[in-house]
Amino acid sequence: MPDFGSLSKKLLTSLELKFSPIAINFGNEPLAEHTPPDISIAAGCQFWELGATQALVTSARDHANCSIGIHTHNLADAPALQRSELEQTLAAMGGLDYVRADEVPAIPTMQSTSKYVCYTPLAQCTTEPDVVLLYANARQGLMITQAIARVDGASPLSLGRPACALIPQVINSGKAAASLGCCGARAYIGSLDDGTTLWALPGEKLADYIDAIDTLAEANRVLTLFHKQRNQDIAAGKSPTVAESLGKLS
Repeated sequence: MPDFGSLSKKLLTSLELKFSPIAINFGNEPLAEHTPPDISIAAGCQFWELGATQALVTSARDHANCSIGIHTHNLADAPALQRSELEQTLAAMGGLDYVRADEVPAIPTMQSTSKYVCYTPLAQCTTEPDVVLLYANARQGLMITQAIARVDGASPLSLGRPACALIPQVINSGKAAASLGCCGARAYIGSLDDGTTLWALPGEKLADYIDAIDTLAEANRVLTLFHKQRNQDIAAGKSPTVAESLGKLS
């Protein structure tokens, strides 16, 4: 089993992340040492914020105010009102031309039903995550994108609404992806400001992604210095060769 504490530290250091990576696991049994939330939430995506600091186990009951989240996560034992709530939500969104009826089937959902969703700070993991969620700004996202392309062999998919569809998309495909969020997630999650993108990495390839991120973060650091120095020299009227600019990095 990987040392998730070390992997989390490496990821935090390489990307200079502001928030801890969150591990997410689906299953029909709760993970050990995970406790139910002690507050009610308006949307399941709020557990992404809570899970950065505490190990939580949730069921459909805890997601009861979020009919879309229960749908995308395919949670068992949904509240009796969930289906009608989902229909009313989609109808309201359809009335605004936000989501059209023919677009609904394309929204990713978990392929299998689960009783529980567990959220854990990555550093505290003792079980391989199904997916790891990151909050990243554009500069950090640049390095994440480069690493994903290296590991997955293709540039990552970028999703829009609903933000919670990011989780099933990544788990079902086995490939990392990004979400620009949705207006709901940005209203419910304090950490998700206008400069932040959500990224999700499949847990089974986590070490590979982090190794690539670490390498590319250092490469970006060095090349940033190269470009800044070269820009200063050219602005000052000099015409350095690439070799001369590289020599200044030594």
